[in-house]
Amino acid sequence: MVLQARNKHREAAPKPPQPPRASQSPLRGASDVGAGEPGPERAPLSPGRKGAAGRKGPRAEPGAPPAGGGLGGRLAARLRWALGLRRAGRGRTWTTLLLAVFAAVLHWSHITHLFENDRHFSHLSTLEREMAFRTEMGLYYSYFKTIVEAPSFLNGVWMIMNDKLTEYPLVINTLKRFNLYPEVILASWYRIYTKIMDLIGIQTKICWTVTRGEGLSPIESCEGLGDPACFYVAVIFILNGLMMALFFIYGTYLSGSRLGGLVTVLCFFFNHGECTRVMWTPPLRESFSYPFLVLQMLLVTHILRATKLYRGSLIALCISNVFFMLPWQFAQFVLLTQIASLFAVYVVGYIDICKLRKIIYIHMISLALCFVLMFGNSMLLTSYYASSLVIIWGILAMKPHFLKINVSELSLWVIQGCFWLFGTVILKYLTSKIFGIADDAHIGNLLTSKFFSYKDFDTLLYTCAAEFDFMEKETPLRYTKTLLLPVVLVVFVAIVRKIISDMWGVLAKQQTHVRKHQFDHGELVYHALQLLAYTALGILIMRLKLFLTPHMCVMASLICSRQLFGWLFCKVHPGAIVFAILAAMSIQGSANLQTQWNIVGEFSNLPQEELIEWIKYSTKPDAVFAGAMPTMASVKLSALRPIVNHPHYEDAGLRARTKIVYSMYSRKAAEEVKRELIKLKVNYYILEESWCVRRSNHLCCIDLVLRPGCSMPEIWDVEDPANAGKTPLCNLLVKDSKPHFTTVFQNSVYKVLEVVKE
Repeated sequence: MVLQARNKHREAAPKPPQPPRASQSPLRGASDVGAGEPGPERAPLSPGRKGAAGRKGPRAEPGAPPAGGGLGGRLAARLRWALGLRRAGRGRTWTTLLLAVFAAVLHWSHITHLFENDRHFSHLSTLEREMAFRTEMGLYYSYFKTIVEAPSFLNGVWMIMNDKLTEYPLVINTLKRFNLYPEVILASWYRIYTKIMDLIGIQTKICWTVTRGEGLSPIESCEGLGDPACFYVAVIFILNGLMMALFFIYGTYLSGSRLGGLVTVLCFFFNHGECTRVMWTPPLRESFSYPFLVLQMLLVTHILRATKLYRGSLIALCISNVFFMLPWQFAQFVLLTQIASLFAVYVVGYIDICKLRKIIYIHMISLALCFVLMFGNSMLLTSYYASSLVIIWGILAMKPHFLKINVSELSLWVIQGCFWLFGTVILKYLTSKIFGIADDAHIGNLLTSKFFSYKDFDTLLYTCAAEFDFMEKETPLRYTKTLLLPVVLVVFVAIVRKIISDMWGVLAKQQTHVRKHQFDHGELVYHALQLLAYTALGILIMRLKLFLTPHMCVMASLICSRQLFGWLFCKVHPGAIVFAILAAMSIQGSANLQTQWNIVGEFSNLPQEELIEWIKYSTKPDAVFAGAMPTMASVKLSALRPIVNHPHYEDAGLRARTKIVYSMYSRKAAEEVKRELIKLKVNYYILEESWCVRRSNHLCCIDLVLRPGCSMPEIWDVEDPANAGKTPLCNLLVKDSKPHFTTVFQNSVYKVLEVVKE
């Protein structure tokens, strides 16, 4: 990182530039302004100096990448220019890139190995692979399968945009509702890949017969990128391998040292189980979306550090925003925390109004592009994220009026903060009312239930699932054992000390130009605030620690920062400190990795396989099914039957449908439940006895023993207290389904009930 001298009131005699020291960082964090930007070992240049003004002859245009010899040289030069690394030597840049590539390959190999160990995926049949994509994963993969198996790519896209199977009898545009652009892109790549390979005569998959034993029939298993499931998973793992390369570059750029990149990558590996779950759940939206958030935050860091913004940086930020938002409906909440952090950085004076205004405009353009690409998904326009952007834009426009207020600096900060907070909430409420959108109402109810005793059917479905509960008490302990938490706390305290020092000068009524000189390195303050935001999210909802833990790994890279710990590095070599910390981290970190490597399993779900086979061969293609959300995803994917509910729980209409379907596990009368199912045109209901007697994760298919009050009948007691105390309907139907239903299939887990029409 470079100490940026911005005090224009100090006239200093120029000194000749000194050659870079051996310990100088390879990614020094230079700004976009290459000429005249002082490095750690250089004296600040006076404002009047123009560089080599007396020299004649052609020179490179300011801001353009210097020309290099050969294609490799030009690519390296452009990369250094894009990341603000023009002062770093070409050799140093290539070394950094090679290390980043090594980190990418290492992570790709790691998650591929874990996935194969857990599922034995390469030896599964097509049906078993589809069943391995449980709950919403199977729903997402089903659309990839639809496009792949369609007569043409455009025909497949038309089919998912006019889907009649997912919410029968409705016809919905799933590309608008379910963030399915990853599946569309991957399906197009798969079709192109297989056509090219067929054209040149290269075999893309190998198939063989696998004997399963125990009286089970042999299956055909195919391996290779020619198999749709293998191709799908392989691309996800490659993307997440590249993410580790970004983490290395991110840590290097933020800290100003390749040691910082090494710290980030090793912290990620040592806390791998807390950082990601891509190796267990590849098709989830975060697997596609999160790598682009890493790129986006790297670009934000670069923009905050730069003294002059170039169009290329802003365009790259816009593209990364779009690629982050399109695959994942939750991205808007993450970007809300980023905008809030950046606004706080602006309010206290670490970035100027021009820079924040450009960032806000880029976010608005990104949001508008996503709105168009999502076919007018109204949830984007009525989100807290969109409201926050509008309010901040208004605050920036009203800055002259705020400056006229005769109050202290601290009071002005509070006024702007309150204006943003209450303005965002009010505008969000108004836009939701105007557009009549209630799809994200369950998010507010979920947060309310975290702090108060509020309960309803939807919030209990979420809070009874461990991943939506508060963060486990063991999580901070696991962070401490790998020394991640202690290192991040040291870095955080160092940043807070800097903030307090800067704030003290302003609150003590010092001169304005001194404030401008002191308030530098806004990217550090931004990362500290973003850490607080991610911590709050992770504590409230355990699943969201996937944002917190990787960000802690990035923050840990700052242990190598000369801006924060230069006083220590003057006494002790930074390499000695870093390697001592990493050695201590590796004690528990290597144990964590060994635990992951020891996870060996083999996927098998014979009851569901029997169910799917029975549905495929014993029911009509237009037979409509209802049941538990995880099971419905498998029925839609593997049996291609119409379903009335599914695991994508972000739509108000779908939540109402699921509530009707789940009334089978309530204490209501059978006749009443049957009447509601007939309205949904249900032909068959798949009853799972375990949901009646066990406390289960109702948003997933994994049975977990949870706290009291989380079985389906107990959840219904909160929603339907009038029938509390009665025998649950599911228990009655397990014994005898007549007269309102007829049992047509049954095994150890599933019981299929045909709805008797009146």
